[in-house]
Amino acid sequence: MGKLVQSNPTERWNPMLETLKYEMSRRLRGTTILTVGLGLYVAFIVWYFSLLEPSAFEEVLQSLPPAMSDAFGMQAIGTIEGFLGGQIYTFVWLLALGIYFAYTAAGLIATDIESDRMDLLLSFPVARSRLLTEKFAALLLPIVALNVGVGVATYGLVLSIGETIDPTHLALAHLLSIPYLLVCAAIGLVLSVLVDRAAVAERAAIGLIFLLWLVESAVGAAEDFAWIQNISPTHYYSPTPVLIDGSYELLDSGILLAACLALLVVSQVLFQRRDI
Repeated sequence: MGKLVQSNPTERWNPMLETLKYEMSRRLRGTTILTVGLGLYVAFIVWYFSLLEPSAFEEVLQSLPPAMSDAFGMQAIGTIEGFLGGQIYTFVWLLALGIYFAYTAAGLIATDIESDRMDLLLSFPVARSRLLTEKFAALLLPIVALNVGVGVATYGLVLSIGETIDPTHLALAHLLSIPYLLVCAAIGLVLSVLVDRAAVAERAAIGLIFLLWLVESAVGAAEDFAWIQNISPTHYYSPTPVLIDGSYELLDSGILLAACLALLVVSQVLFQRRDI
């Protein structure tokens, strides 16, 4: 009678681990290009700051309406922290990257469903909940890589023009952006499991993030409608004050993380009920 050979659990194929590796490997090239591109943009902004005279900052600040000045974080534009906050973090990190990660997440599920690839994925012994979670978790690679890469590049570039910036404040500005970007991605994920076509989900994600940004920057300026800004994730992440004096509310980051988890739960429920 032959021996019964026991299989090694570590040698078993783990579909979720393979899915996570695959999703991350797909994003390596795009993450590298985006990180380099943003680094070059930061280099241009820092170089441009070194060319400006102090009087130019005052002229720009006086020419802007108060609402626009608040929306773009221009109150301290004459300092390197304020200039970076207004030109990079308030616009690129809040709006551009928020839209990018919402758009990317909006295609996570909808694209596979539209191309019938989801049928193949679900034919493996893998739960829908784990598949959705691992696909979303793969977005942590570009989120973390962008914050680390651009953060280090920004610090080095500022020093290269003879300016100084508090490294702790800079690190905090990037660290606190992670919950915000995760919420934007989670919004896109909900749309991805809710809408049949990937293109529709992606366009809806772009429009929704832009609308939420407008709610905070424009509608929030009106006192009678100030309460509306509470629905916008932008309300809970303000990079310019963090860069200038390190002021932030830890509760705001907690609210963003709670919102991200809530949106993930909603997407899980919708995905479980969806007929594929």
